[in-house]
Amino acid sequence: MPRAWVDALLAAGAVPASYVPEASLGRTDLEGRVEVRLVEDATLAVRALADVAPRAPAEVAFLDGVQRWRVVGYSGITPIVRAHVAAAVRRRGADRRLRTTHEEARELAITCRDLLTGAQRRALEAPGLAVVDLAVADLGQPVRALEAARLAVERERVRVEKSVADRWVGTAGGREWLVMDGVLSEHARLAGHARALGVVKSHGAQYFDGDELQRALTLPAGCRTSVFQPARRGARQDVYSWYVRLWPWEGNDLLYGLLRVEAPASAATLDAASGISAWLLRERAPLATPDARWDRLLYPIHDVESYLKARIPRDLLPAFASRLPRTGT
Repeated sequence: MPRAWVDALLAAGAVPASYVPEASLGRTDLEGRVEVRLVEDATLAVRALADVAPRAPAEVAFLDGVQRWRVVGYSGITPIVRAHVAAAVRRRGADRRLRTTHEEARELAITCRDLLTGAQRRALEAPGLAVVDLAVADLGQPVRALEAARLAVERERVRVEKSVADRWVGTAGGREWLVMDGVLSEHARLAGHARALGVVKSHGAQYFDGDELQRALTLPAGCRTSVFQPARRGARQDVYSWYVRLWPWEGNDLLYGLLRVEAPASAATLDAASGISAWLLRERAPLATPDARWDRLLYPIHDVESYLKARIPRDLLPAFASRLPRTGT
């Protein structure tokens, strides 16, 4: 039973808690300024897709992951976090329905075992429980500790996404494509795969300045930008990238309907960028409502996320009960 280790920790003297952070299902992308090299056009250009034939593959699968975590207790001021991370690949069949081909989920405890009592450490020895240790330096003020926990959860989510991605690479047919939610450059095997794409909904990184930045952020609907190559950061792989606007932003905001696509850094990607973009425009339908991010969420990715959300342990979902103190009246 997933909660058994939590109950054992509380029995060992940990103080119970119930805190679910906002946006627990999401994860962040790169932030700040990233240098780029244009590989198409001398300056960043806008290319219309209205007359472009969509390059839609006959066989395609979609990959997404989810994360959910909450603080379930404290040992002194050391938080004890329970987390669930999962990822799945769902393949679209001839009948247009998506079916799961690969999936993985992990139950996690995130804390600092060096700061727990012996009995509390023994409670974390539950079979099948993965324990992620936070550094002592990351603890202290709750904001710092919770940010460290969030980053730990994100790393574990990337880990399970890489695991199912690697399994897809090992089993995919010679014509099948994979579209994943998020940055392709985090996945070494996918970044070098000829038929893999990443679609990025978050836009924390800035790739351009001045007129080129304005051109990218005011991209009209049904258009894409020139292809560029972001500078490689850390363990991330080389990829080509470009922006695509799914829906008109006028009357909404600059990021409305804006996707950034990542694909392998190859001549084939450069030749196919417009056809791929026209194909992704088709994947808007049906609309991914009622999700608030529907303007940037391809429907098949929404389908994978919905599948994974339905399998999140119920006790990790936000409680609707009041947190007001009980007065006994």
